[in-house]
Amino acid sequence: MATSRATATATAAQPVSLRRRGSVLEQAILDAALEQLSTVGWSGLTMEGVAAGAQTGKAAIYRRWPSKGDLVEDALRSGLPDLDTVEDHGSVREDLYQLCRRIRGTMYSRSGHALRSVLYECDHNAADRFHALILRQVIEPANLLFREVVQRGIERGDVRPDATGEMVFDVVPGLMMFRSKVCGSEWRDEEIAAMIDQVMVPLLRPGSC
Repeated sequence: MATSRATATATAAQPVSLRRRGSVLEQAILDAALEQLSTVGWSGLTMEGVAAGAQTGKAAIYRRWPSKGDLVEDALRSGLPDLDTVEDHGSVREDLYQLCRRIRGTMYSRSGHALRSVLYECDHNAADRFHALILRQVIEPANLLFREVVQRGIERGDVRPDATGEMVFDVVPGLMMFRSKVCGSEWRDEEIAAMIDQVMVPLLRPGSC
């Protein structure tokens, strides 16, 4: 009887093996990779750790992703929030405010934290790969949305017609990145509002230049 109890205890202590296939298993692996990146970073991430987090074997990972870089790139790509549309809130001020809140959400999402850990820790060649990813999935889509907001404001008449230069569209991401990295700002709602009211609205207002 004692032997049976010991066997049952040992069995209960073993990790549960989940029988999943296809896209369900792949998503579990990608989620586990993001969790590893968010907690231990690029340097600490291992295929063994991801396999344990996804409750699968390393072979299931290597069949799909031959390298750590391939896995991380797919995990980041699948996890980053989409920046594909921007709602019309009736004014350029409100449109910019809400868009900046969405961008902040992307920066501080689990995938955003994971991406920063990768960019800060990996070597030059790998960093180039992930810089290209952030360019495709964050910077370029956000820039297109800023342009849409400004164009909409021009059509309403609350933005000056010539406010379409590249420098104009660099102001918000430049400020957000600088204050995040150098000043440690987490961009609370009131900070976003101050940036829009004190910088962007005066810059874009008709007759400001």
